[in-house]
Amino acid sequence: MKKFKNNPRALSVALICLLAAGTAAGFARQQFSAQRAAASGQPEVKVMLTGAVARAGESVPLDKAGEVRPGEILDWRITSANEGDGAARQYKTVGQIPRGTSFVAGSASAEYDAVVTYSIDNGKNFSPRPTVEEKQADGTVKQVSAPASAYTQVRYEWSDPLAAGKTLAAAYKVRVR
Repeated sequence: MKKFKNNPRALSVALICLLAAGTAAGFARQQFSAQRAAASGQPEVKVMLTGAVARAGESVPLDKAGEVRPGEILDWRITSANEGDGAARQYKTVGQIPRGTSFVAGSASAEYDAVVTYSIDNGKNFSPRPTVEEKQADGTVKQVSAPASAYTQVRYEWSDPLAAGKTLAAAYKVRVR
């Protein structure tokens, strides 16, 4: 932690990154507690969130990167492994957009045709294209696409079950403000 001692901004970004990791894992566990009784076997999905920062054309793991600076791009990867003996049906996972960062438009990707949706209200609602109200010059209000900088979460949803012994991966990028 010495690297962060004199830089409260870097410390807060590092803490946010750790919180984002815990939140993604907690969300995935919640998705399957209600499904366990109905499945023929028991799914047990382990979720791992890893991050890296792009520096000098290389990808440096966050645990080795030291402090992150405004303008740097963090690349998040969510890996979900079903270590149980039953399929995880209607599997979803959510990546947090940590405070102090902005989602990089077009950076969300996932294996196996996941449906990707975004939230601008801390996970209350998700949409493929969130909108906000914008007051027009004539005084009327119009729904317009929300800027990617307003995104607070990105959700990945797979229609096919996550089979026992299988792994899924999803990724997205954020820019440090």
